[in-house]
Amino acid sequence: MFDIHPATPDDAGEIFTLQRAAYVDEAQAYGDPFILPLTEGLSRIEGLLADEAALVLKAVAGHRLVGAVRAGTTETTGVVGRLVVAPDQRRRGIARALLTRVERDLRERRPDLTALTLFTGAQSPENQRLYRALGYAETHRERVADHLVMVHMRKELEQVTAGSA
Repeated sequence: MFDIHPATPDDAGEIFTLQRAAYVDEAQAYGDPFILPLTEGLSRIEGLLADEAALVLKAVAGHRLVGAVRAGTTETTGVVGRLVVAPDQRRRGIARALLTRVERDLRERRPDLTALTLFTGAQSPENQRLYRALGYAETHRERVADHLVMVHMRKELEQVTAGSA
């Protein structure tokens, strides 16, 4: 079992380590050890966790951080990023739970949101399946390097009206 909580600045080192471990297989799939999640520095994560406008959640099993996700907003769209799960903890519902919770928390912060967006690599079919199962649809693909195509996805949100639960 695991619990989901907001991450704090004290979690920066563990999130940094988890992110690196979680993206190694992506880097191998693309033959590129310099993908952004692997080159992002600890100071960037520390800054993000200190920013009250950022939403960063962590999944914890016992005393171990086993997953994390971050999100922000632009106008009326939530932008989800860096969904990571410890490689030995995958296929236990952690990613699904983190995505569900980040959507809920974003909507609580910003009831005016009309959509959520995210992206993943074209060579990551399991990620794409998960996102589709949670209501995301592909909007477009973007070639960012000769070997790297990103799949951009979007989930339209039903508007919450006053008095609805």
